[in-house]
Amino acid sequence: MTSMSKPLIDKHLPRNKLNLTVRDYEGSMSTLCAGCGHDSVTAALVQAFWQLDLPPHSAAKISGIGCSSKTTAYFMGQSHGINCVHGRMPSVATGANAVNGDLHYIGISGDGDSLSIGFGQFAHAIRRNLNMLYVLENNGVYGLTKGQFSASADIGTKSKKGIANEQSPIDPCVQALTLGAGFVARAFSGDKSQLVPLIQAGLMHKGFALIDVISPCVTFNDHAGSTKSYAHTFKYYHPLVHTDFVAHHEEITADTSEGGAITVTMHDGGILKLRKTDDDYDPRDRAQAIETLLLGDRSGEIRTGLLYVNEDMADMHAANHLPKTPLNALPYEALTPGRAALAKLQGRWK
Repeated sequence: MTSMSKPLIDKHLPRNKLNLTVRDYEGSMSTLCAGCGHDSVTAALVQAFWQLDLPPHSAAKISGIGCSSKTTAYFMGQSHGINCVHGRMPSVATGANAVNGDLHYIGISGDGDSLSIGFGQFAHAIRRNLNMLYVLENNGVYGLTKGQFSASADIGTKSKKGIANEQSPIDPCVQALTLGAGFVARAFSGDKSQLVPLIQAGLMHKGFALIDVISPCVTFNDHAGSTKSYAHTFKYYHPLVHTDFVAHHEEITADTSEGGAITVTMHDGGILKLRKTDDDYDPRDRAQAIETLLLGDRSGEIRTGLLYVNEDMADMHAANHLPKTPLNALPYEALTPGRAALAKLQGRWK
């Protein structure tokens, strides 16, 4: 993948307490499809970090494989980062966090990366209460492999081939709640006014913070039967070079009031129903959070907002009594205590 650098034009942009503009929190130019919801998530991450006055080098971005995992290249180019094997991002994040808990860890993943091949990794990061913000960009399809159903696809939803999904979906928020996560939220990529503060709250939360972002895929929402679709062209023609055309789409945005519901029409005419949590909703009640999500499933609505938070849970560092000093900051003497210390340690196991 190649990417182009963005021109730095920030002379008239406002600056935060670090004297930085939002441009200082951006990365390379996105190569995702025009109108992709993932780019809206990127913009929200940029805005959240800038408003929190966090220096870019204080963050560590970690991702797996998929359209969603490309997001880490598009924000905070001056931060630490690594792109991991498919589904293994939580393990790498756990190792990095264990040796240096001073950084702000942001894991970017997708419904395929987290709920299929990486489901076990996702579960154990929650179980360990790893101190990180876990952003799951959820579009219900495998975008890089041409739109197959992912594990989050709803029953009855149709692929671009017109095939209806018949398997029950995995709800990452329900899974996170039942596994004991201390911060669970759901958002819509087109509602920046809600997404930015959720990201800020997740970054400041001590422990595992999940934000499941409904982020529609504009490329694979074309209707069944189209003679200009990828499936039809691939079946009936034999091109010399395998190519794909992605039409330009404008970004879909929406804003809903507290407790209000809104219907969003997608590019292909599909309908997405969203409802924000009510003013009297208590995000400290785990059972109520699960019930709210299940009620939303029955009504066809996607409940968004901060679903659950518990600020009294010990994160991985506290639970395992890990040293506060990062390993890369420990003196040589501490890292190599010598033969006598090794003999003393071995004596404990005799």
